[in-house]
Amino acid sequence: MTAVPPARTTRRPRARLLVPAALAALVCTAMTATASDASPKSPSTTAITTVQSHHEGAQRPKAMLDDWLRLWNGDYDRATGIISPAFRVHAALLDGGDGSSIRGADGLVAWIKQTRAAFPDLRFSEQVTPLVDGRYASIRWTTTGTYAGGFPGAKAEPGTVVTFTDTDTLRMRDGRFVEYWVNTDTLQLLTQLEVL
Repeated sequence: MTAVPPARTTRRPRARLLVPAALAALVCTAMTATASDASPKSPSTTAITTVQSHHEGAQRPKAMLDDWLRLWNGDYDRATGIISPAFRVHAALLDGGDGSSIRGADGLVAWIKQTRAAFPDLRFSEQVTPLVDGRYASIRWTTTGTYAGGFPGAKAEPGTVVTFTDTDTLRMRDGRFVEYWVNTDTLQLLTQLEVL
């Protein structure tokens, strides 16, 4: 077996470490030079602008969802700023309807007022951080209120505190909500009101 000179063995591991490090340094230098010399139309600038625009765009849905929560908590003035005139509801209503009769900001406010009539202090609070995906947003909340009476079929005494959950999915267009799917735990609500 032929012996390898000691000097050669020492150099080979160093070379293996230095070559990747040198390549990495060249790549970093080239990227830095490209980014600093880039014109406004370069891919590097475009990527940064796209990320910034996406980040800025994510702020508007969050503000809309904050206003949505305030609207359900009784701040009806929020409706016209976030609800499209073409707004429509998809819901399984307690009266057997599908929500299609609820249209626009006025229709939604009337529905919220009707809901709050039986629970004047109704408070909606975010349970899970809202999810936003393109033109859709989803929020899950917990609702708590004191029953004031007048709910059809309820045997619970006025003053009964109820708590139930909802998940809202909303479609956005041009800075407003245009479509709304609601999933309320009505079994939880009706059980507390002693309807069932």
